[in-house]
Amino acid sequence: MSKIALIFGVTGQDGAYLSNFLIRKKYIVHGVKRRSSSINTNRIDHIYQDPHLKKRNFILHYGDISDSISVSSLINKILPDEIYNLAAQSHVGVSFEIPEYTANVDGIGALRILETIRQNSHKKKIKYYQAGTSEMFGGDIIQKIQNEKTKFYPRSPYGAAKLYAHWITINYREAYNIFACNGILFNHESPIRGETFVTKKIVSGLCKIKSNKIEKIYLGNLYAKRDWGHAKDYVEAMWKMMQHKKPDDYVIATGKQYTVKEFVNLTSKLLNLKIYWKGKGINEKAYSTDGKVIIEIDKKYFRPTEVNSLLGSAIKARRILKWKPKITLQLLIKDMINHEKC
Repeated sequence: MSKIALIFGVTGQDGAYLSNFLIRKKYIVHGVKRRSSSINTNRIDHIYQDPHLKKRNFILHYGDISDSISVSSLINKILPDEIYNLAAQSHVGVSFEIPEYTANVDGIGALRILETIRQNSHKKKIKYYQAGTSEMFGGDIIQKIQNEKTKFYPRSPYGAAKLYAHWITINYREAYNIFACNGILFNHESPIRGETFVTKKIVSGLCKIKSNKIEKIYLGNLYAKRDWGHAKDYVEAMWKMMQHKKPDDYVIATGKQYTVKEFVNLTSKLLNLKIYWKGKGINEKAYSTDGKVIIEIDKKYFRPTEVNSLLGSAIKARRILKWKPKITLQLLIKDMINHEKC
């Protein structure tokens, strides 16, 4: 008999990759999306079009994680084996502009799901996955390499909201014996990453510059260091957590770190787009070989509180879950470039 999975946030990057992964594992997947006036299912439309994926194995529902009645009615109706909470206002910069909404969705949203799972515990033991983030670790006061024992110090409303979700997941696991896992995922990208995220902005922007569609792009902190992986690898880690005999919390990361500037240089090299840098600080710019400015720094892309360095250790996941990343940063960027068709 097929397992049933319920994914909140199914139309996002991770939701799309996880849906594909679970369907190929013979799951029946129920996905939840918010109702809006615009169609935003482009990341999952292929599931309906792929002849190898049976349409009856993927059911889409309207719902809203900020609404308790919506959450409880969906879970009560579906009674899934596994729930994956990927729903979030996931842009760190935007969380400073809409902090209350971010807290409601990213923080209290997890509580709404967990409370419904608790109320249904007499009917069915539902497993729960909470999508955490390296942004919970925060600023430079923490250790150079972050693992499951590293102290949290979030530096954004997004990080703080996710930290509440992390701890309420642990609380419900310990208080009510719920199978609940936290995945503390470091930055993970893909061709279907949102346009406002820096990796997508760089790849898409440099492709358009090469094709003479635009003249330049604007970036923020070039020297922010990140541990970037591929979303395809990371959704497999989510599933592995849910299959383990005991629920636990895991850091998922590549263990390799690059600056935003290094990401730009790798992308331009793979595009065979020769660039050079001049200037310092806010005045640092990237130039094409004909002397045109193609990248400038804009203060509006700096956060009120910066997180300068994130680097994860996934030793625990490697040892217990037998998980490790397969896709290098270079292959990730190639995948993103191919998607741009440039």
